[in-house]
Amino acid sequence: MKLYPAIDLMGGQVVRLEQGRQDRKTVYSHDPASVAERWQVDGAEWLHVVDLDAAFTGEQINLPVVARMISRLSIPVQLGGGIRSIAAADRALATGVARVILGSRACEDPSFVGEAVRAFGGDRVVVGIDAKDGKVSTRGWTETSQTNALALAQQIEAEGAQTIVYTDIATDGMLLGPNVEAMQEMASAVEINVIASGGVSCVEDIRRLAAVPKLHGAILGKALYEGRIGIAECLSITR
Repeated sequence: MKLYPAIDLMGGQVVRLEQGRQDRKTVYSHDPASVAERWQVDGAEWLHVVDLDAAFTGEQINLPVVARMISRLSIPVQLGGGIRSIAAADRALATGVARVILGSRACEDPSFVGEAVRAFGGDRVVVGIDAKDGKVSTRGWTETSQTNALALAQQIEAEGAQTIVYTDIATDGMLLGPNVEAMQEMASAVEINVIASGGVSCVEDIRRLAAVPKLHGAILGKALYEGRIGIAECLSITR
C-alpha cells in the first residue's frame, strides 16, 4: 500500500479543514514548497495536493504555487480541486503534475471522465469520490446527492480511469480513525486502484488499512501535520 502525504492549499498556504468546512481551518505553513520537500525527504513516494480555493470557487489560483513545489521535487504529484473542464485539467497538468484528480464534474457527469481519459490517458486521470453514508458529495462538499458511491465508482471504471481517491467526509480531519468498512466495500467493488482518504490518526490506522485486500494507498493528513504519525514508521508497515 502506497502512502500519499496531503498538502491542501488555500490562499497559497498549507491548511487542513475539518470535514471540508472553511470555518474549521488550521494553517500549518506559509511555504508549501518547503512542506513538500520535507515529506519527500521523509520518504514519501507521492504527494496528494488539493487546491481548496479551486474546489470552492472553480478558480485555479494556486497553480503557480503548485508549479514551484514541483520544481523542487523528484517525486510525482497528483493534483485535485476545481478541475471541471478539459481546459482546467490541461492547465493543472502544465504545472508538471503526474495526475489530475477530477471531482465534482466527474461525479455529476461520468462521461467527462471518459473525455479526460481520451485526452490525457487513463494513467493521468484520477477521480475523487467524496461520500457521507455512502452518498456522493460535490462542490467542495457543499452539495450532497443521492448517488451511490459504489455505483459511481463502477461507472468511472468503465470510463477508463485507473485510480479512485475515496474520501469519507464524516472522518476527514477528525482524527477518529478511517472508515475501514467503507474502504473495504469500495476496493471490492472495482478492479482499479483505490486510495483511502479520511480519518487516519495513528500508526494502527495504517496497519488496519494495509490489511484491506486490494487497497492501493492511503492519504496522510492532519495526523502527519500534528506529529501523531511519521512517514518512515508508516512505510515500515506498508512495504
